[in-house]
Amino acid sequence: MIHPPDRPSALGAGGDNAIAYAIGTVADEWTLLILRHSVRDGTMRPADWQRLLPISNAVLLSRLRHLSDVGVLVPVGDRPGRREFRLSPRGVGLWPFLLCVWAWELTWAGGARPDLTEMRHLGCGAVFRPVLVCRTCGVQVEPREVDAEFGPSGSWPRSTPTATSRRRSSGSTSLGGGFFPETRAVVGNRWSAIMLGAAYLGARRFPDFQRRLGVPATVVADRLRTFSELGVLAPSGDPDRATQSSYHLTDKGRALFPAVITALEWGQRWFVAPEGPAMVLDHGGHRFEAVLVCSACDEALAGRSIETVPAR
Repeated sequence: MIHPPDRPSALGAGGDNAIAYAIGTVADEWTLLILRHSVRDGTMRPADWQRLLPISNAVLLSRLRHLSDVGVLVPVGDRPGRREFRLSPRGVGLWPFLLCVWAWELTWAGGARPDLTEMRHLGCGAVFRPVLVCRTCGVQVEPREVDAEFGPSGSWPRSTPTATSRRRSSGSTSLGGGFFPETRAVVGNRWSAIMLGAAYLGARRFPDFQRRLGVPATVVADRLRTFSELGVLAPSGDPDRATQSSYHLTDKGRALFPAVITALEWGQRWFVAPEGPAMVLDHGGHRFEAVLVCSACDEALAGRSIETVPAR
């Protein structure tokens, strides 16, 4: 299905909702890397991506085809082996999510990754981190301050991508600088991403995750083990006995909230179900809409107002 890339796509009633489309688009480790270079560096040719990433031609073409199908990339030209792409407005709209992913890696995994670059806000000239604030009241928002519940098109079955033709990624964490190693482990596949969302919505015990998501027990156990090893979730019991432990989000896990929210808002902006939104967010009695501001000057951020600088 080819979606017009310059306006929201109307989804069919009862099928995958905006959450599923968001997860199906960004919750893949190779797609994260392709988008990183597209949004930040302007990479637009398959040859350039292959030069920058240790990716096979078949996997690259599969991801580019998927990004084209959902209207994130627009093919330019049709010469065999010479096709180029450009970001659609829908693709450009992913920059807040990618910025939050980058900031999370810098803050929580940068100590072990000195090759990651910092970000500078051109508006004030300072090295900064994006801060999530409420557009209505202008205050910084923490996860516990936002009430979230499924909307008219929201449910666990509809929020998990139902199918994918993409190959399983390698899962390697040693791909070099700027490759988001911990982020790929946490949101680099659809099951990890939907389980992280379940944790934000109150899932704490093994049966909670399995009942809500309807996934095999081995998948739940593997993801809980990974999240515990990375320090995103903390088990109350023996982490080797995942089915008998309770889990809670750590500070590191809660720090992923801006990435989760910006991905959700992107999905709900560009993929609209006839029944209504998939998720309804409330902050202090009013609808929550996110905006990212500079931690140094409090000015709202825009993609073109950010540059990379070597980490100090």
